Amino acid sequence: MENLKFVYVTYIETTTKKVWEALTNGDLTEQYFFGSRVDSEWKEGSKITYSRGSKVTDWGQILTCEPEKKLSYTWINKWDEEERQEPTIATFLLKEMNGTVRLTLRHENLKDADIVEDEDTFVGFNNGWPAILSNLKTMLETGRTLPPVIS
Repeated sequence: MENLKFVYVTYIETTTKKVWEALTNGDLTEQYFFGSRVDSEWKEGSKITYSRGSKVTDWGQILTCEPEKKLSYTWINKWDEEERQEPTIATFLLKEMNGTVRLTLRHENLKDADIVEDEDTFVGFNNGWPAILSNLKTMLETGRTLPPVIS
């Protein structure tokens, strides 16, 4: 099956400004995103990269960039072995709700292989994104990230 999507919603006791900064600041993404540093000019049409160390692991192009509201970009992963007609698309929607932010992630244009039914892995968008966004939530609410769960 093609054109699957993965949707994840979390509620964070913070502001949209702080969530936006966490999504777009490489110093912060390195803390909660498996050591990945994001970089972009944050303009529609600009390139976005995620790097570990000095090696780019994921990249794409910004489709929508509305600070503190919506961020959407194409997503290409270095290790993706799937043949794709078009790249996947990650979209973050932020909504302020009286001291809480509803953060919705939609990752679209997925294939069956992108969803991994193994519960003991971070492989697959359905396993990786919840770990990343839970770590983001913890960091914004407590000032620290979750302890590593893999020994």
